[in-house]
Amino acid sequence: MPPVTTPARARRAGSRSAPALLAAVLLAGAALGAPPALAAAATTAATAQAADTGPAVRVNQLGYLPDGPKRATVVSSATTPLGWQLRDAAGQVAATGSTVVHGADPASGDPTHLVDFSAYTGTGTGFTLVVNGQAGYPFDISAGLYDGLRADSLSFFYQQRSGIAIDPALAGAGYGRPAGHLGVAPNQGDVAVPCQAGVCDGTQDVRGGWYDAGDQGKYVVNGGIATWQLVNSFERAARAGTDAALGDSTLRVPERGNAVPDVLDEARWELEFLLRMQVPDGRPLAGTAFHKIHDAAWTDLPTRPERDAQRRELHRPSTAATLNLAATGAQCARVYARYDAAFATRCLDSARRAWTAARANPAMLAPASDTTGGGAYDDAQVGDEFYWAAAELYATTGEAQYRDAVTGSAFHTAEVFAPGGFSWSDTAALGRITLATVPGVGLPAADLARVRASVTSAADRYLATAGSQGYAVPLPVDGYVWGSNGQVADNAVVMAVAHELTGQERYRAGALETLDYLLGRNALNRSYVTGYGEQASANQHHRFWAHQNDASLPHPPAGSFAGGPNAGIQDPVAQARLAGCKPATCYLDDIGSYSTNEVAVNWNAPLAWLAAYAAERHGPPAQPAPRILVSPGTVGVPEGGTAAVRVRLSAAPAANVGVTVARASGDPDVTVVAGSALGFTPADWSTEQSVTLAAAQDADTAAGTAVFTLAGPGADSAALTATEADDDQPPPAACQVAYHVDSAWAGGFTATVTLRNTGPTALQGWSLGWSFPADQRITNAWNAVLTQSGAGVTAKDLGWNGAVAPGGTASFGFQADRTGANDAPVRFTLNGAVCA
Repeated sequence: MPPVTTPARARRAGSRSAPALLAAVLLAGAALGAPPALAAAATTAATAQAADTGPAVRVNQLGYLPDGPKRATVVSSATTPLGWQLRDAAGQVAATGSTVVHGADPASGDPTHLVDFSAYTGTGTGFTLVVNGQAGYPFDISAGLYDGLRADSLSFFYQQRSGIAIDPALAGAGYGRPAGHLGVAPNQGDVAVPCQAGVCDGTQDVRGGWYDAGDQGKYVVNGGIATWQLVNSFERAARAGTDAALGDSTLRVPERGNAVPDVLDEARWELEFLLRMQVPDGRPLAGTAFHKIHDAAWTDLPTRPERDAQRRELHRPSTAATLNLAATGAQCARVYARYDAAFATRCLDSARRAWTAARANPAMLAPASDTTGGGAYDDAQVGDEFYWAAAELYATTGEAQYRDAVTGSAFHTAEVFAPGGFSWSDTAALGRITLATVPGVGLPAADLARVRASVTSAADRYLATAGSQGYAVPLPVDGYVWGSNGQVADNAVVMAVAHELTGQERYRAGALETLDYLLGRNALNRSYVTGYGEQASANQHHRFWAHQNDASLPHPPAGSFAGGPNAGIQDPVAQARLAGCKPATCYLDDIGSYSTNEVAVNWNAPLAWLAAYAAERHGPPAQPAPRILVSPGTVGVPEGGTAAVRVRLSAAPAANVGVTVARASGDPDVTVVAGSALGFTPADWSTEQSVTLAAAQDADTAAGTAVFTLAGPGADSAALTATEADDDQPPPAACQVAYHVDSAWAGGFTATVTLRNTGPTALQGWSLGWSFPADQRITNAWNAVLTQSGAGVTAKDLGWNGAVAPGGTASFGFQADRTGANDAPVRFTLNGAVCA
């Protein structure tokens, strides 16, 4: 639904923006094809929020984690503390205490008391909190409290997919539907979509992606931030070692079972759409991204996607959309490389082209007047998008050009965490979070410390804001704008990132207490998430989850997140019923109240991020099995001679470990002649033992290679590559290699490798090999495809950088883990021959 005019500050904070003149049109209702039910609601006598908000005791209606904060709010004008009781499902008293008088909540005007029962760590279902004889809504206390919300908040994105049939076996009974906007009658798109008049010639295939909100438009700038948050959620979980909960076959998506984490499968559906929105080479403005695609006029409510007969149109490219593509493409290349190297390469190539195109066209601003059929998503300030895109490209590639763009940006030293939260139009905070958290970012130590401190300082401010309010909301009183719930959730994400950076529990508590607000501990005593809570929103504004408008259609599915209180009340239904409302109460669970009750991908994304974070178990960390370490991992064995390697474990085992060394493949002339069976105990696991290899004298001139496995129960195996140093070796290759460690930290590092062609002829493709002298393990790479077996590494060109002229160079980089020393390789081979 089209947003209407908001104050400049509010529009930057979260609304989808539109010109002032649209308000009068919307109030008439005709421009939207408003059904009679909505028109009637709009003429209801104006009253301030009159709905009964239920019991005075306000709790998280889903519940609380056993090891998390457990707080509630009581609406009471009493000036002295009140007694409270926590009762279990049988009515037995589990804990007691007294409230703390807080006073007036500034955003709602409610007189409030606070209850803190965090000391209770028992578990169960059906608890109630009773204060002064009145009980609040029931809730659970469970470590698995957020498992369902994690899945359902992500299922929202599957059910918002365009261009694919939605399977009721995955989405739930009543939620299946045919694919929408594939050009199957009555649809006219999105396989060959024309531009608006004067924007471009020809058509473009822009199928797929997510429908943005309650309408069926698709917007790059809103899809960009939503995609970033889904992928960032996985990145954060991977750093925490909890990514298995978002892994393959954990969510209800059709791609489950493909060995790719399901959350990345879901994000890829949108990423493929974003890539399709890029203007192809050979056309005007090549490399830029079209701003949006939607119906030529506003889609009637209700309309299922496959029944939409309107013409679809591409809207002019914008710098903001182009930089969203650059940022999400760079993040894609970093995260997807280990699962689909070809897709990661596509993403990085698209990101680079988008960055170059944005630099060449820095002021293509989407017009605020472009509101026919879809939201404008106009943005007059794109310096923040430049900063975000540069940060993602630098974190992925480590290249100086992107580092310079980061450090040269005014946003790099500015305060980027606004009180009202980041949003699709304020994206500098995304770049700041990436720089603060992605391992191996090569900023100077002092600069990196400053970047991280800016995150924790912002989190402290959000904690202070929440602490000043009766409902503990990390949002100022003037922050209740269009999509305020999304802003609240984004501020909670910042607190969770601060928890990751510092380990300080107060930041985790702040993030979890924000979920309390969203799930019922608020002035309206309402959960804003469908299906979660005794009193949950169920009539969000939507074109095909529209049961309130058409009983044959479903309510929004569980996990759908309402936009939330909006003091601007920019729709006629809200204006008729919410006149004079306090900011935190300006909300209606009505399908007609699009300015308070719409859904959108950029609001569900931080909800999903937080649900995944909250669902993590915080027991003692599991102790991984020790790894077998062999040094060096690749060894040359003289023909007719022997060579030795050293073997130990990476950590103490729980019991004795017997390690067997056996050839797995390769040249049978290379054998183990001593140390084929080794033994390590919990006391001497770090004492190195020797394995001796021999290469038989033979008549050929080939340098045969054999791979040996080192394995034993209770330890992770290792591989050893042994190459016969033949008596008659080929001449050395004409090459030089520079190996430089760019950044190192406990447990990992990044490095850049530069190959120089010192020969008289050009290289047409290259394969560079080396062996690590310690236990370094590559986890990510850029500008080359890297594979590793044991200590042996092979780096191959990507095609576009395969030709190296005489005297020319080719560079690539990588990120690696380590537990021991970080010595550089001593020998490199080019296409099988040793570099001179």
